[in-house]
Amino acid sequence: MAKLAKSLIPTPAGWSGSDVCKWPGVSCDSSGRVSSINLMSKSVGGQLPPDLNQLSNLQSLNLQKNRLSGSLPPLARLPSLQDVHLDSNNFTFVPPNFLSGLTNLQHFSIDDNPSLPPWTIPVSLTDSPSLADFSASNANIIGQIPDIFGSFPSLKTLRLSYNNITGFLPSSFAMSGIQNLVLNNQKIGLSGRIDILGYMEQLTHIWIHVNKFSGTIPDLSFCTNLVDLNLRDNSLTGVIPASLISLPKLANVSLQNNIFSGPMPGFKPSVQVNLGNTNHFCNPGPGPCDPQVTVLLEVAGAVGFPMILAESWAGNNPCNGWNYITCDAKGSVTVINFAKQNWVGTISPAATNLIGLKSLIMNDNNLTGTIPASLATLPELQLVDVSNNNISGKIPNFRSNVIVKTSGNPFIGIDLPPSAPPGRSRPNSFGGTDNSPSAAKDEHKSSVSTWVIVAIVVAAVVLILVLFLVIYKYKRNGKLKLSRGKEQKMKNGSPTNVNGYGAIPSTTSQSSAANSEIYVYDGGNVTIPVELLREATNNFNEENILGRGGFGVVYKGKLHDGTEIAVKRMEASLSSNKGLNEFKAEIEVLTKVRHRHLVALHGFCVNGYERLLVYEYMPQGTLGQHLFNHDQLGFLPLTWKQRLTIALDVARGVEYLHGLAQQSFIHRDLKPSNVLLGDDMRAKVADFGLVKNAPDGKYSVETRLAGTFGYLAPEYASTGRVTTKIDVFAFGVMLMEMLTGRKALDENLPEDKSHLVAWFRKMVVNKEKILDVLDPTLDPDEETYQSICKVAELAGHCTAREPSQRPDMGHAVNVLAPLVEQWTPTATTGDDSFNIDFNMSLPQALQRWKANDDSMLSEDTYGDYSTSSRTLKSITTTRKMSERDKNTFSYTKEYQ
Repeated sequence: MAKLAKSLIPTPAGWSGSDVCKWPGVSCDSSGRVSSINLMSKSVGGQLPPDLNQLSNLQSLNLQKNRLSGSLPPLARLPSLQDVHLDSNNFTFVPPNFLSGLTNLQHFSIDDNPSLPPWTIPVSLTDSPSLADFSASNANIIGQIPDIFGSFPSLKTLRLSYNNITGFLPSSFAMSGIQNLVLNNQKIGLSGRIDILGYMEQLTHIWIHVNKFSGTIPDLSFCTNLVDLNLRDNSLTGVIPASLISLPKLANVSLQNNIFSGPMPGFKPSVQVNLGNTNHFCNPGPGPCDPQVTVLLEVAGAVGFPMILAESWAGNNPCNGWNYITCDAKGSVTVINFAKQNWVGTISPAATNLIGLKSLIMNDNNLTGTIPASLATLPELQLVDVSNNNISGKIPNFRSNVIVKTSGNPFIGIDLPPSAPPGRSRPNSFGGTDNSPSAAKDEHKSSVSTWVIVAIVVAAVVLILVLFLVIYKYKRNGKLKLSRGKEQKMKNGSPTNVNGYGAIPSTTSQSSAANSEIYVYDGGNVTIPVELLREATNNFNEENILGRGGFGVVYKGKLHDGTEIAVKRMEASLSSNKGLNEFKAEIEVLTKVRHRHLVALHGFCVNGYERLLVYEYMPQGTLGQHLFNHDQLGFLPLTWKQRLTIALDVARGVEYLHGLAQQSFIHRDLKPSNVLLGDDMRAKVADFGLVKNAPDGKYSVETRLAGTFGYLAPEYASTGRVTTKIDVFAFGVMLMEMLTGRKALDENLPEDKSHLVAWFRKMVVNKEKILDVLDPTLDPDEETYQSICKVAELAGHCTAREPSQRPDMGHAVNVLAPLVEQWTPTATTGDDSFNIDFNMSLPQALQRWKANDDSMLSEDTYGDYSTSSRTLKSITTTRKMSERDKNTFSYTKEYQ
């Protein structure tokens, strides 16, 4: 207490003498130990002493409304502490383990401390199960709201406004007792749907305005105590639910600056309402909408009422410029076309009320549920296309003249257990998942996969090939693209004239160790300014770290145009060439190969001793995380369908590297942590720092041993000689990992089980033994088991001891492709088809395509297509750039 008195400026009046229990604002318990310090609004400054947590009996600390600076008080492991109020000060540091071990904490506030460095809500807050209110507005909090609120059944108030919190509302909110939820005015904005509010029965005040929430207002009929609802300045859409209008205690509603549709709500006169003027209500006053409008609003609501619909669906006549809707001359809706929107939701049975409907087109989305049986009663219906979704259940008995397209739905024809619709009934549990559309999609996929995984429909590979050849076009979308320019060699030493913009540094080397060459392409925009990368990554903030590896640290970033990137950053040591060689290798490889299953390099930067590589961002992380760490990271286990698709993607990417690219390469470090996944769970091979040029024919090349133990082929580990078959071996190990859920090398297991390949071979002596080693999360049915057996057999062939006994990657593609669902075209698409009839044979199609060769080459088209059963040889074209270019050079493109 003497240290505290000395550190405060000025010293509080009366804080002198040996009996601290008599100091003003200080209280002691019966044992004479300090239990409370109250200096609220005393205008004191200074910094708090670091040993304040030695007041082991402290129950209450009230320091709000002063001028205190420096570190927040170290409060960790104060078991008696119940009340902490630090509002309205100038603290500038958050000590480690802040708020951990506070087993009796009930009230905490730190509002209006804007000078704090960015910090996140600590998960250690779960040490405080009696927490009743947590208030930290304008306190520079960043990151996501942790999904920990099931630990706080007594929590009444959560106030986190005016910070920089992002992400979704955590599902554990439903298991808390929150009454006052204040999350408004985040700097960037919270996002996702707000369905979770419908499960929070105790809510009295909801302030989540000035964010980026989307979707519809949920059913709030459980929230009977709600008094104040502020949802203004978000991106909410849909119909304002009747359950909100009828809430008995509602007094204030702010909904302006969203885009709501449907009938204008008629709130009770006692309710203060602000609806704003951005809505698209069907009528200028309360009253029902046109019947067709009412039906279409229900159809849109079933897919989350996307913003693109809310913006165009205005007025009371759907035939008056509504997007995705077609009407006949009589004003009847005849076509609903929601194709290829990637929307999440279900097919609303309300569409049955559109008597004139002829076509319902909802293919290539993420729809779940069943096809409503009532659609079969529509008298004018001609086409129902729900292909490439997650539709389940039996196909209704449509008339024979109705075209029904259901391919690409792995659960079609199977009745799955119904799931409770959001906002209609209390859920049993929430599982700690977010409320994003992608999370909803993944959750559905996982839940149904535990019941059944059906056989995959095998499509014609030739059709896929021809389709890909004619529909992929070179997209000038404004993103950073690699331009193959004139190559300039430079020395990779310590440059003396680097300007921070990735410009070509001086060739003067300041170290004999740093004399390896790299290539800089000055004919295009491969180089990226370091300032741009610093801005994109918030100056390489630790909050943006995606991972660490032997090369360096990988950061997530976002460019001005919204492009998300991953930046691999290396500070090269002048005494070692390892990192510089990897940097060089990645650039050399990724500027020569482009493929949909190889991660794309956007560019690079040389800044002093720093080397930075800029890749496309893969939001779902690595295959290794999903296989081995899904529980810790909150991922759902990969289904067998997802594992098969990922395996095929990897096989196609490596097949392209080995023999289909303009120059062949060996990866040398193929493993799950080098396989990246997108939001659609499609895979791309990454990390090309160890790549070597593939030798011609059957010859091998000797090289220094590199790679990861557990994935090294025997001949490579013993001799250092490489062929493409070392990648095949590593791929076989990955297949075993996907089958078993075990790592290639696990030193925590006994020696006879630690090496996956040897253990797998010993355990799987015949087909019947495969179930004994299978990842328990798969739980296959009979048809899936047959698919698993074929993959297990392929894994065994790929990991044969002798390289000559291993297949090439083209064989692996041939085995996996028929096991994976193939996408088939539903119709030709105008000019993109190049007049090819998909009913023609392959020779006929190729002949027609070749005849149109000249017109194709004039459209600046490129592709990166690999084949499964047969390979089209590369067709290379050369164009000349404009003569006004400083250096005229050849521009080469490939069609595989």
